[in-house]
Amino acid sequence: MTKFHGTGVAIITPFNDDLSVDHNTLANLVNFNIENGTDYIVISGTTGESVTITKDEKQAIIKTIIEANGGRVPLVLGIGGNNTATIIDEIKATDLSQIDALLSVSPYYSKPTQEGIYQHFKAISKASPIDIILYNVPGRTSSNMTPETTLRLANDFDNIIAVKEAGNNVHQYLKLLRDKPEDFLIISGDDDLVLGVVLAGGAGVISVLGQAVPKQFTKMINLGLEGKAKEAYSIHFELMDLTSLIFSENNPAGIKAVLEALDLSKSLVRLPLVEATGELKQKIKVALKKLE
Repeated sequence: MTKFHGTGVAIITPFNDDLSVDHNTLANLVNFNIENGTDYIVISGTTGESVTITKDEKQAIIKTIIEANGGRVPLVLGIGGNNTATIIDEIKATDLSQIDALLSVSPYYSKPTQEGIYQHFKAISKASPIDIILYNVPGRTSSNMTPETTLRLANDFDNIIAVKEAGNNVHQYLKLLRDKPEDFLIISGDDDLVLGVVLAGGAGVISVLGQAVPKQFTKMINLGLEGKAKEAYSIHFELMDLTSLIFSENNPAGIKAVLEALDLSKSLVRLPLVEATGELKQKIKVALKKLE
């Protein structure tokens, strides 16, 4: 498998009781995932609460993950936003020597046209010394990067190697899979749809749930990549309830509640997010019990 086939996880940022970053737990989570089959780790994505992490904290998080990883799996770093110039400045100011690719979200809030999205990523492509994974998540950005724009970028820039597609739109996935250049990767950002995407030719997933149940999740993805649909779907069905629950209030409150139930991390999040409700935590415990 190539570098970004299989299961990547969008790692959380664990917090201490005072909401400072819990670096020991973060390092333990990295080890837990690598030891249980996770293929690569995404740093400072939405699930890592990137919008409420300071610049200094981000650098410290990167350092902790690089040290914990020890070169075992590829690392992807989230650098994105809606100010193109600021993103380019961050890319230039960041030591990317231990990072294998950037994950860059389509501009949010500003709602640019498709041409604006294209020009944004063109500028980032020219500034980046490493490969780029595009990230389309219309539910958060309020604008959809169309397959035509994604494929235009894929064809025009050699260092744009993949898209994390999280539009929860099966038709859009299929258009991307049908029309993509041969070596361009379609990575699912939808835990609930990923198996179907993989069976249709997708490269794998950047998962939220995967970091809590890496053995089951990576087995499902690997079976999917091998075309073993029946065996893969048996795991998918087992994980369906948990997948639904972790997104029912907000992300990452849901996945942090799962990790807390597994004694892997506390469920603390930073405002404006709030912790999962007691009701959701109880439902998560029931769902986890069924997986035992």
